[in-house]
Parts: sequence; C-alpha cells; structure tokens
Amino acid sequence: MRNPSRRIRLAACAAAAGAMLSGLVPAAHASAPVAGPAAAAPAADDPVPDHESMPDDGFDDEPEGEQDDSAGPGTAAASRGALAAAAPAPGRPADFALAKGADLSGLVAKLTASLPSQGLTELMTQANRDSPGCGAATVYGPDLTADQRFCWKSDDATSTEWVPQAISGVSDAQEDEDWGTSDAEPVAVAGYDAKNPGRSDYASGRDNCLQASASDACNEKGVRVTFFNQKTRMYRHVLLAWPYMNSKDHISFDALHASEGSCTSTVTPSCAAQNGIHAGGMVWYGNYLYVADTANGMRVFDFRRILDLNPDNDAAVNDPTPDGLVSDVQDKKRIGRQSNVWYAYGYRYVMPQVATVNFTAAKNGGPTSGNQCYNTGRPKASYLSLDRTGTDHMIIGEYCNTNNGGDPGRVATYPMASLAAAVEGATGTAVSADEAYGLPVGATFNGEALWHKFQGAMRYEGSWYFHRSNASSHGLLLQATVGTVDGAARLVGNTKTLKSTIGPEDLYLAHGRGDNLPPRLWSLSEHATTADCSACAREVYSYPMADVVSSFG
Repeated sequence: MRNPSRRIRLAACAAAAGAMLSGLVPAAHASAPVAGPAAAAPAADDPVPDHESMPDDGFDDEPEGEQDDSAGPGTAAASRGALAAAAPAPGRPADFALAKGADLSGLVAKLTASLPSQGLTELMTQANRDSPGCGAATVYGPDLTADQRFCWKSDDATSTEWVPQAISGVSDAQEDEDWGTSDAEPVAVAGYDAKNPGRSDYASGRDNCLQASASDACNEKGVRVTFFNQKTRMYRHVLLAWPYMNSKDHISFDALHASEGSCTSTVTPSCAAQNGIHAGGMVWYGNYLYVADTANGMRVFDFRRILDLNPDNDAAVNDPTPDGLVSDVQDKKRIGRQSNVWYAYGYRYVMPQVATVNFTAAKNGGPTSGNQCYNTGRPKASYLSLDRTGTDHMIIGEYCNTNNGGDPGRVATYPMASLAAAVEGATGTAVSADEAYGLPVGATFNGEALWHKFQGAMRYEGSWYFHRSNASSHGLLLQATVGTVDGAARLVGNTKTLKSTIGPEDLYLAHGRGDNLPPRLWSLSEHATTADCSACAREVYSYPMADVVSSFG
C-alpha cells in the first residue's frame, strides 16, 4: 500500500460486505461476491502502468488537433473560392455503415463480479459537487436567452485537464423523462482529458506519475461523464474505462484511450498507446450510453454496470470488494487492479465499456491532420444527438476545418432500434444509416466558409440545427432543411444565423413531453475564463426551443 497508516478493513469487514452491497445495489443489477479460500492471499499483479500483455483494442487513433479550430497550417483564403463555387454533396448512407466490434461481455461480467455496482438513482443522491450560481452572461450572444444555466465548481470551471464537450440527458434516455424513482432529471456531460500526456515510461524514468512531485494530471485519464441533478443542483463525475485481462490473468480496467496499442514492456511511440478519445458527442438511450469515438464510431456503456469503489462513502477507509481485495479512492495516480488494490484515479464511480459499433467503410486517402473531411469514404464520429420527433434516430456528424482543404462534412441518421439490436447482438451485427447528407456550401462568415467547424447537430421536426464554433469568439447556431438540388435531396442552409455562446459544443433536446413542459435545446460552452478571453465561461445551458424556431423565421 502507498499509505500504510490508513486503516484497511479486510477480514473484519469481509463478512459485512455482502449485506452492505445488498443494501446499495438494485436487486436486478447486484453481483454476488466471488468465493475463495479464506486463508489464501490473492495473487499480486504487475503494476498496471507497464501495461504488459495489454491487448490491442483494434481501434484507430485520432489526430492530435481533433475538433480544433486552429488545427493545421491552412488559411481561409485557400478554400473560400472553391467552396463558393461548389454544390452541396449528395449523401452516401453506405459510407456510414456500422458493425458491432469485439464482444466485451465476458470481461465486463468479470469486473461486475469483482467490484460493487451502483445504480444511477443512488449515484444521483451521492452527487458531491455543487453547481454554483452563474455570473454575468458574457459567454452568450444577443440572439437567444438561456432559460436555465448550470455552472461548474471552481476547479472544474478552470481545469486545463478536463474540457467539457458532449451532452445528453434523461429526455434522450426515456420518453417519460423519468429514470427509476429519481426526480433528479439528470443532464449528462462528457469531458475529455485535454492534456493528452500519454502513459509514463517507467523503464526510462520518463514522467513517472507515481513519484511525489508528479501532478495528479500526469497520466492520460481518457473521458469522464458528469451527471447533473437538476433538483439539487449537485453533480458527480464518473470515469469511463476499458476492461482487459492483465499479465497475471486478472480482470482489470484502464482509462479510455483512442488506441490501446500492443505495448509489451514499456510505452513507445510505435505501440500507439498515448492519446485519449475526444468524446465530442454522446447519446443516452435506454440503458446505454453511446459516446463518439472520432476515428472509429461509438463506444457503448451500460447504466446497469456502474462500479462503485467507495460504497461506504468514506474515502479515508479502503473498502473490501467482492473478490477479496480492497479499493482505494484517495490515490489519484493509479488505475485498475494493482498489487491487490483497485484504483480509479481517485474517482468513486467507473463505467466500463460494454461494446463498440465501428465504421466499416474504408478511409478516404486524403490528409486529416488539419481536421480535413471528405465526401466519400469513412466519416468521422465528431458529435451525436437523438431525434425523438418521429421514429427515434441517432444523428451523427463530422467536425471539419475546410481552411485546410477537404470538404465541409456530412451528417447521417440511424434507427435507434437497429443500434440497440447491434449492441445486444453478436460481433459483426450490421447497422445501416437510412439518411445521409453533405453539408451546405457557399456562404461565408468572418472571411471564411460558414458551413464547417461544427461541434454539434440535431434534427427537430424535420429541420436541422448546427452549432458552429469560432475559436474564442461567439459561435453560431445554424438551421438547414432538406430540399431538392439537381434532382437529389440535399441540405439547404437558412441564410439567417443566430449568434451563440463562445465555445459552443454538442446539442441535446429535452422534449418535455413526460413532464408537460415546453421543449428546450441544451448545450454547453467549453472554454474556461482566461486573461485572453475574459468573456469565456464554462456553462451548461438551455434555450426554449420555441425561441430557437421563431428566431429563424
């Protein structure tokens, strides 16, 4: 143990562990403790940071400048003329084809047998961070007024490590907008580890994250999801994780990375085990949380598989786990099972990945380092949203920066029933997009193309809405409808634009039907207040959807 002075309840508490867990875990999701010889000591593990025998997850990595308005060396003038003369691209649904990836159910079952589980309703009662009152509304543009605003606690509001990106909520999850017995009306926000420092190379002594002088932000932590309790205005972070069998053939988990690679001893550039995923979009639908993985498709998580590393809510005491080990939530520099102790970078709650749905089309051969996109080949999964105004559909689309060449991007839709069937089906189960469109072209904004740099999109009652970023200046909310161009269905942009927040991100519609409330369009702003951007602020907010629709005319 890192701190031998801390009390560790092992044998004295083992008998009470089952009763403690049965009182905290919903019966349908409870996991029985794994029995074993009482006198046998658990086998120790190799330290997880070496990642010996870490299996390759088979995923592609993402470019460093993912969804970055300033990525690449290009200039606006390089693309402006070509875009103005071009016609919107036709949709190619086949490029958006998906298929379920490797089966993770066995690994997840081992995890849920090893660690206590917790339901979201109980998690919301354990929300431990208060959302303070928001200050001046300088982050907002003049065209729309936010009717609800949630702000972050000071360390989250200013963090250079965690940057909020994606949003969803209980209105996506349930038609009646109720989750169990909770009246929390949760809004979920995903953030990514923006430092992307990679893993430590312990053999060479580089960036040893366990040394006392190392920052808590030393290792790449991937993605966390924050759940806001709208009733209490409290929130809680949950770390997303990738399950795997470690070198001692024990179940463990790691932070979510773009590519786990195939490191066999020390971390090197050749094993591509460095960066996290951007998580630019997210949809919570039923029991599943779909998180965008730009280069690959979507990672999927299950709300019935939330792991709890601190059931007694006392961080100073290591809790016994059903597998006979203990969990430590004070150490913020370790993750997974290490030397018979479970860690999660200090987080109490962990959601392991249960499935993937991956793009199957071949990549376009063009460069992507400057956020370029192309009208043919595998798309990017830059943002996600849900359309509940007809048959439920997933919306997926691309962030593109045409200042560096390429095309404005594409969007597509999938029936949610098909996605859920793939998640619950066998490896290789296919999912087809039923609509796909290229984005409009021709208009300009601030001397560059208008229809690019989108951080979020959604469809509502047949119209499409897009959140366009603009570096550290106010972004725009745009609208488009499906029309006929050259005899084919294309997206046609509304000439009117609405000035939105600084750093606008993903979109989520709370339809309100379950609570007899008017629909609200939710989003969030990503930029922290800095000396260079005093008007910036991280906020989670909603606009009355009626105001949005009427403002476009």
